[in-house]
Amino acid sequence: MKYDVKDLGLARQGKEKIEWADRTMPVLRSIREDFAKRKPLRGVRLAACLHVTTETANLMRTLKAGGAQVVLCASNPLSTQDDTAAALVKEYGIPVFAVHGASNKLYYQHIRAALDLAPHLTMDDGADLVSTLHNERRDLLDDVIGGTEETTTGVIRLRAMAADGALAYPVIAVNDAMTKHFFDNRYGTGQSTFDGILRATNVLIAGMTVVVIGYGWCGRGVAMRAQGLGAKVIVCEIDPVRALEAAMDGFRVMPAIKAAAEGDLFVTVTGNKHVLREEHFRKMKNGAIVCNSGHFNVEIDIPALAKLAKSRKRIREVIDIYRFPDGKEIFLLAEGRLVNLSAAEGHPASVMDMSFANQALASEYLVKRKGKVPLGVHTVPEQIDRKIAALKLRTMGIRIDRLTPEQKEYLSSWQEGT
Repeated sequence: MKYDVKDLGLARQGKEKIEWADRTMPVLRSIREDFAKRKPLRGVRLAACLHVTTETANLMRTLKAGGAQVVLCASNPLSTQDDTAAALVKEYGIPVFAVHGASNKLYYQHIRAALDLAPHLTMDDGADLVSTLHNERRDLLDDVIGGTEETTTGVIRLRAMAADGALAYPVIAVNDAMTKHFFDNRYGTGQSTFDGILRATNVLIAGMTVVVIGYGWCGRGVAMRAQGLGAKVIVCEIDPVRALEAAMDGFRVMPAIKAAAEGDLFVTVTGNKHVLREEHFRKMKNGAIVCNSGHFNVEIDIPALAKLAKSRKRIREVIDIYRFPDGKEIFLLAEGRLVNLSAAEGHPASVMDMSFANQALASEYLVKRKGKVPLGVHTVPEQIDRKIAALKLRTMGIRIDRLTPEQKEYLSSWQEGT
């Protein structure tokens, strides 16, 4: 078995952490037990480019239990947990190509190594695997049944590919499942972002002015958690409906250039490029902290920040201080990469339970409908979404009502009015 991990000696502690996460992933565990009996992915080769975390490890175990031949590479150089990677290789027999802090060159070498599997299915978090496959390994495309995409940024890229006629196979946007973005993006990102910020800085959030750039589901979660920690929250948006929602939720809304002068802590969550750039850095106050919780580090224009500064220095493990000629200092966390994974452990396992349940069941769906799903980016089928929600409720000991026959009839008719 080929693999590239930092140290197989870390496998034992990695296995313990994987098992700990599994305790709060009952939905995925129930799917794994079912997959082990039915083997719905028997004979399927699956290449996954995801954050190499304990939660992802349990997804890989589930896919393997379903009969798939799986290989995993990292979707972010700074999110890899080396002990998890080692455990997947040594304890579970799953090839992994991921090393924490990998260079950009090594990062793409790992993606190419995963593609050497000649996958039938791709599983992506940011669409780097898909784009590399389309750009460099088009000889493999004929064998691909379909793929899944985990995050907003990846879905944006894939829809752009589809619009250009470049996407060669169907992809299910797991990110758009209700049991994913309502919970993972909002509650997971909200909590894990501040977990990363606090681990990196140990600052007090209460009393701070926190500027949230973007008010999608991730931005909603970050703003909500900032408010809960006692911060004064400003939201910056380009979408008038989302801006209105943020205002109605009680947050101040203004352009980023105005917020730049007021903020103490800036969090970008847009999926777009250079939403904080030179004009914003010039306006920021001395001591401003800047970080990103969107997928790629392009949200913050780091080259522009470096150009403005006269010096840059690493002062804590994931904090770089940029000192301007006039003495002003701006602190950048985690090199502008995902702060929740680069400075902490990412989303809680109980949230990823639903996200990865979607991944597993969407993979089965694509295999069952091989050749029948048209090209393009598709939402998760409603029956899968509802099944996962029902399973999660059951594991939480929550019961809900059902429609009576009379109510079903009323909802399906038009004759009866007031």
